[in-house]
Amino acid sequence: MAADEGMRVNVASLLALGDDTVELLGERKDGEALAQACAGARMLRSACLSESGDLEVQMKVRDELDSLDSQRDSIEQRKEALRKKEKDMMKAQNMLSMCVSVTKIMPNFEDKDKISDIVDKNMKKLERFEFDKTTPPVDICNKLWKMV
Repeated sequence: MAADEGMRVNVASLLALGDDTVELLGERKDGEALAQACAGARMLRSACLSESGDLEVQMKVRDELDSLDSQRDSIEQRKEALRKKEKDMMKAQNMLSMCVSVTKIMPNFEDKDKISDIVDKNMKKLERFEFDKTTPPVDICNKLWKMV
């Protein structure tokens, strides 16, 4: 029984604690405070959901802007490549014009298997010639010099 004495509970104290708990839970102020806390929690949740939605929209816009930036960069690179090709084309045309005026030979660009025609100063054809691509370059050069 000595062991039971240490475990005994003062029933009066226990009942007083229960009464205090019931009184505390039964008070109207606590219920109102709890309702206000729940309402606040709902407002906080709503605000968090709204912020989350706004962040998702901002991320989507940012992704679209990044995509547009990369497209713009690609277009700028293509424009630059096109400008370079146009510049190279002008150089090639000037070189061709100079070569035609000096050699009086105009390449035939339509037939890639043959080498061109001789022209006069007015760009009229004087003599047509053709060399096969299998002809050695030295032979072609010697024959062209004889024609010019």
